[in-house]
Amino acid sequence: MLDRKFILDNAAIVQENCRRRGASVDVQKFVDLETRRRAKDTEVQDLNRRANEVSKTIGQAKDESEREARKAEGRRLREAKEAAQKELDALQAEIVEIQKLFPNMSHPQAPVGGESAAVEIRRGRAPVPKFDFKPKDHVELAQSLDLLDLEAGARVAGHGFYFLKNEAVLLELALQQFAVNFLIGRGYTPMITPDLARNDVLAGIGFLPRGPETQIYSIENSDLSLIATAEITLGGLLTGQVLDEGQLPLRLCGVSHCYRTEAGAHGRATRGLFRVHQFTKIEMFAFTTPEQSDGMHDELCGLECEIFDALAVPYRVIDTPTGDLGGPAYRKFDLEAWMPGRGEGGAGDWGEITSTSNCTDYQSRRLDIRCKKKGEKGTRLVHTLNGTAVAVSRALIAILENNQQADGSIVVPEPLRPFVGKERIGKKFGELGRSP
Repeated sequence: MLDRKFILDNAAIVQENCRRRGASVDVQKFVDLETRRRAKDTEVQDLNRRANEVSKTIGQAKDESEREARKAEGRRLREAKEAAQKELDALQAEIVEIQKLFPNMSHPQAPVGGESAAVEIRRGRAPVPKFDFKPKDHVELAQSLDLLDLEAGARVAGHGFYFLKNEAVLLELALQQFAVNFLIGRGYTPMITPDLARNDVLAGIGFLPRGPETQIYSIENSDLSLIATAEITLGGLLTGQVLDEGQLPLRLCGVSHCYRTEAGAHGRATRGLFRVHQFTKIEMFAFTTPEQSDGMHDELCGLECEIFDALAVPYRVIDTPTGDLGGPAYRKFDLEAWMPGRGEGGAGDWGEITSTSNCTDYQSRRLDIRCKKKGEKGTRLVHTLNGTAVAVSRALIAILENNQQADGSIVVPEPLRPFVGKERIGKKFGELGRSP
């Protein structure tokens, strides 16, 4: 969340930032409440000071009458202090609820507007493929090769769930192995995280565990929810901790399942594996000093690009507009892969496969994660960043659709072949493939 003093001192800037990000927050109400809270806090401290002063003079009273009078005055001040404290606590609670609604500030270079304002900043090495046949989408391909069963997933768990089969299972495991090994080689500590987290951790990261707009599955009669991303568990890992600045940046790589309600998702753009309720994801997460976070954001984006360049997936990187940043992100870069089966009539279109966000101190203020420099007094909030290495379901779409052949087979990207055990996926599971 944003710092209260910053909001109070920069109300007009904060209000404009809320407008650009499409956040409806009553900034003036916050300012009024915080001004009242500060005055009430001063009143509480003054009453407490006066009560203590009176208490110290009781023993100096000349007689019983004066002693009782001073005791009565002390009780009056204590009661007044308690009443003022209750008002202060009520103001504090109301302020915190509004404070939670403020989105992070936006990077000065972030495009202003909604989805259409996105700015493309680079392309990947692999070109958009040109087929001499009508390409199929991943659902047609996967079903023809017996890789995916959506109907069985719906029978078992409902629409938006699925069974992966045969080589699709090997591809999923291959993507996990490839991404984890790649990140270990870049100094990231691998972790398999819990699939659940306490609701206060979700709220600290910036996810809403309750309410009509939540994308979170909550566990009834508990304070736990299924996680939508390992960003939640990795960010919550150091809640309440003070880190030595010499440890930073701290680079983590989390493997987890992700669960999202995806309420309202429908249509061809969300067909098949693009928008599902459960998938596996390899997530990068970093804790840094404030000075390191911009550089770390570039590093995370660069790693995402390296991964998909190695997989020969065509992609573009976009600078995400303010209206699509979400609450915690200061700046966000998205990788969008070319998906030949996407778009109107299957004409092909870009679809998001990864994103990386610099959340500055927005999450660490909520989670109270700080760092301390050796030899210096005090602490300061760390910065947190996250980036998707591989969201397996969407990576599968890009791999299947961009590597399809005229005969309906799929060429396996070279880095995944050692894990899959073949170069091409044909119609019969287990048969050895050959390079085209």
